[in-house]
Amino acid sequence: MTGLTDPAPWEGPSSDPNDEQFGDVVEAADLDSAGEYDAVLVGEPYDGAVIGRPGAREGPAAIRRELAGTKTHHVERGAVDSVADLGDVEIPPGGVERVQNAVRSVTTDIHATNTVPVFLGGDNSLTVPNAAPLLTHSTVGAISFDAHLDCRAVRDAPTSGTPYRQLHRAGLDTLAVVGARHFETSTAYHDYLAEQGGRVLPPDAVGGDPLGAVDEALAALGDVDAVYVSLDLDVLEAAAAPGVSAPTPGGLTTRELFRMLGRVAGDPRVAGFEVVECAPPLDDGTRTARVGARAVAHFLSGLGAAR
Repeated sequence: MTGLTDPAPWEGPSSDPNDEQFGDVVEAADLDSAGEYDAVLVGEPYDGAVIGRPGAREGPAAIRRELAGTKTHHVERGAVDSVADLGDVEIPPGGVERVQNAVRSVTTDIHATNTVPVFLGGDNSLTVPNAAPLLTHSTVGAISFDAHLDCRAVRDAPTSGTPYRQLHRAGLDTLAVVGARHFETSTAYHDYLAEQGGRVLPPDAVGGDPLGAVDEALAALGDVDAVYVSLDLDVLEAAAAPGVSAPTPGGLTTRELFRMLGRVAGDPRVAGFEVVECAPPLDDGTRTARVGARAVAHFLSGLGAAR
């Protein structure tokens, strides 16, 4: 039992023989073969912990569908290859803690392979099991592209708003949040993050110099051994990504986000990446899923999966 479903076949929809799309290059893999690839995709169809509006359980399928039709060529880095799909994590019934524990048993095995996992969410509560296995062997810093800090106190049960409080308790060394909105997260949680030595870069600190901003975020992590990167699509301006649990105005542009993802992926300490809170039932057409797919493509191009 691997806790993973069999990956569905990938196929590029273009009829042009000169087109190479992700659907043409992503291969099916399992845990035994995962280490042969630079990166592996892992779906996490779950939204049982979301604070806002549900729908993110449909995110993995939608992001895969949009990615399959996305061309592999980055203008500056060349074409992406060496990517596989491990299928979806099997989500058990029950409460959030049970789900987090079950997912962690799978992600622990994935992190043990010689590849970088790219988790397709799913809600932000699964950031905990996605990143926690790294804490057992390394010092770890996280970069979170998010409109919110997600460090609420855990009360009755974990939620999509508590992952970084949980990870700090488990040993996360430091956190930098890029794109957090003014007037969106309460003072108590900003104070908490400051007490943990965290760094917050709001959208106006990114505009004009996104590469400088992400370099500042990486520098804020210090000399940690591993870096985990999380993208909550609500970090974007609401018009660019309406299909999220909690869209808010004043966010990043897609151009800023894509440049930063390509940059951060080039850090050799990066040990995992996730895209969360893509909720197709809340979307305007396929706008948000398409942005999520492009975000994955930009991350992969920066990771070094380019020929």
